[in-house]
Amino acid sequence: MVIEEEAENPAENRYVEVALPLPLRRTFTYELPPGLRDYALFGTRLLVPFGKRHLTGYAVEFHAELAEELGLDPSDVKEVLEVIDEVPLITDEILKLTKWVADYYAASWGEVLKASLPAGINAPSELVYSINENGREFLTSASGRPNAKLRALQFLADNGQSIQAAVEHDVGLSSRKALRELSAAGLVDSYFRTAASRVRKKKQKAVALTGASLPDGSKPITEIQQKVLDTLAANGGEMLFVDLVEKAGTGASPVNTLEKRGLVRVYVTEVFRDPLAAARLPELAEFELNAEQKFAFNEIENALSASRYKAFLLHGITGSGKTEVYIRAMKACLRSGRSSLMLVPEIALTPIFSRRLRVVFGDEVAILHSNLSAGERFDEWRRIRSGTARIAIGTRSAIFAPLADIGLIVVDEEHDSSYRQNESPFYNARDTAVVRAKNAGAVVVLGSATPSLETFDNARADKYQYLQLQKRIEDRPLAQAELIDMREVFKKAGKDVVISPQLVEAIRETHRKGEQSMILLNRRGFSQFVLCRSCGESLRCRNCDITLTYHKKDPRLTCHYCGYRTVVPDKCPFCAGEFLYFIGQGTEQLQGILERQFPGLRIARIDRDTMARKGDMAKALLAFDRGEIDMLVGTQMLAKGHDFPNVTLVGVISVDTGLGLPDLRSAERTFQLITQVAGRAGRGDRRGRVLIQTYYPEHYALRHAVKQDYEGFFDEEMRYRERMAYPPFVVLASILVRHADLKTANSIAARVREALDAANAGRACRILGPAPAPLSRLKGEHRIQIILKSGSRRSLRDVLDAAMAEVDEALPGRRWIQVEIDPVDLL
Repeated sequence: MVIEEEAENPAENRYVEVALPLPLRRTFTYELPPGLRDYALFGTRLLVPFGKRHLTGYAVEFHAELAEELGLDPSDVKEVLEVIDEVPLITDEILKLTKWVADYYAASWGEVLKASLPAGINAPSELVYSINENGREFLTSASGRPNAKLRALQFLADNGQSIQAAVEHDVGLSSRKALRELSAAGLVDSYFRTAASRVRKKKQKAVALTGASLPDGSKPITEIQQKVLDTLAANGGEMLFVDLVEKAGTGASPVNTLEKRGLVRVYVTEVFRDPLAAARLPELAEFELNAEQKFAFNEIENALSASRYKAFLLHGITGSGKTEVYIRAMKACLRSGRSSLMLVPEIALTPIFSRRLRVVFGDEVAILHSNLSAGERFDEWRRIRSGTARIAIGTRSAIFAPLADIGLIVVDEEHDSSYRQNESPFYNARDTAVVRAKNAGAVVVLGSATPSLETFDNARADKYQYLQLQKRIEDRPLAQAELIDMREVFKKAGKDVVISPQLVEAIRETHRKGEQSMILLNRRGFSQFVLCRSCGESLRCRNCDITLTYHKKDPRLTCHYCGYRTVVPDKCPFCAGEFLYFIGQGTEQLQGILERQFPGLRIARIDRDTMARKGDMAKALLAFDRGEIDMLVGTQMLAKGHDFPNVTLVGVISVDTGLGLPDLRSAERTFQLITQVAGRAGRGDRRGRVLIQTYYPEHYALRHAVKQDYEGFFDEEMRYRERMAYPPFVVLASILVRHADLKTANSIAARVREALDAANAGRACRILGPAPAPLSRLKGEHRIQIILKSGSRRSLRDVLDAAMAEVDEALPGRRWIQVEIDPVDLL
């Protein structure tokens, strides 16, 4: 792989600033030994000492001399141990982008840089031990029963240089302490080195024709040997060894004979792992854009031609053909010689989009998401980095794809909360896409049927050009949506009913016509929780302040936050009562109910429990698309971006859970979910129908959703947000203190509040808390929350940065404190 070097480090630069993947908002200064100065470039990975550890960091700045403001004595500056990369993995553009992400989201630059690279490529350091002469003498003279030290010495004497893990595997965990003591006694030598990466280039044997002829009088080649030569000739004169013997229908012997006779060459070549190698690609029919699509595409194409930054909001109702506009825009971008990036919110969407893009763009498409194997991700990333692939499609982290000369970024379903990284480092890929486009002089298209309030507000303020698609393809009508008042259903039935009579009849009618249906319940598992009828206690997770969900197939109670699992008790653990009551329904129970009620239907379930293995999701969705499944039952995975022409019925079992969450965006998310899932119906020739079961049909989010009235919902929700001083009228920051000990958590939170009050002397911010978070305990840690609100982003950051600087002085490391800028939820 040949990559142009993009940055140089003049040899006189003696010192380097290194960003380390630690929760610290600063870089660290190291000295470059003379022998490494020619090799350390911007974006290269460096192995450096840090305390008692050795870490892999990233070179982000160079100095000829130590700056006075650093206050460092040259004798105190540690040396870089190793330059890991011959060529920097991180481009200048991604270096600049990650710096913005770190600054904007108050994150660690080193953690953002690590997140920008494919998993498995960041090789850790490892400690290597070897026995020296003193150790050999000690071992020879030692007597008595072998202890851990003697066993470790004997292992090193027998095996030579060994990593610590190898010694531990043979001798046991006690060898870790023994090795430290042996090193301190001068009996073994030790050093750190960079461990081998978990992902490597894949290599396979290949065969190529040499073009040579047999000398006159040579023994003629056999029929099977001729078949090998003909197969090679028919495939461009070069094939992988395994493909050749399979296609020629022979073993290895004829190939080896041909190699000896000089007619073919057998060699080892690098092979890229292709995630779509075995995929069945769809047939795409060409069709004319309608007037709205043409206008939208022309506006985007004109912006691409100008080679300047421009942002668009493509607001198109479900089924309006946004994807076709994206593809035409990518074609135009490619014709101009620039690359394109498409972000999708869920892994579930990439099989559909990626197959479609592969048909249009061939091998120029690369895929990046976490459901690929480490090797596949590594190879796809390298194809992008080398310029072989000029179009990338992926989920959130694909925003850091190292595409050269990027001209277009598409963010599909831009409203989706999946674009937010919910663990350190926190960032929003949608907002980062806008910044990346601006830095690169590129066009960014944010597409959605239900734009986030912030995005739509930006379009109204003319920060984004607004493009609207109000008609479905071929003027197909929107699905007819209806609310089913479950209070009335309960009155008539005299008991709780999972599936209303109206929905039951609609399912029967749909499948009598040979059409398909989708049923949504945004809760997985069999029962929501287990309650004791005697004492009223519910069974809760031992690590979290959360009730345990019952899963019937693998009969366990499970916490969906920390993964804790336990058996279902025979009696209540609180009062020994024998009457345990399983309350609420999940997708597992719903599937069983539907299978019993409709035994003739082929029903599949789509949720994290059934789609855990690689390829399961793509297999189920493609089978549904081919008509091999009659009904899909699942969670919100079903709501996003799928296009199944034969689906004419969508049922939503319970929409009220989302409305009841203590979160500022609960109404917005519910409106988006209903509108999106309703859009899955009626995308073919027949009008669809959507039935939504609710105990709260008066709620404005539901009223506007059934009418597909986005602007009506927007206006009503904005009035609520303004009254409550919520975004986009204010800027939010969340500080979460997490600690296993509640007293310590409260103490740290009080210290943070004191620092915030001191920094907020001018009352630029409103500070709420500290108070227990809505999810007050997760994964064994108590969670205390402080919320900051301000009408000015700069004022909020000034207060927050000043306060956190003081906290860092008092509580070095900040490992208990989590800061989020622009949080998407406050749970």
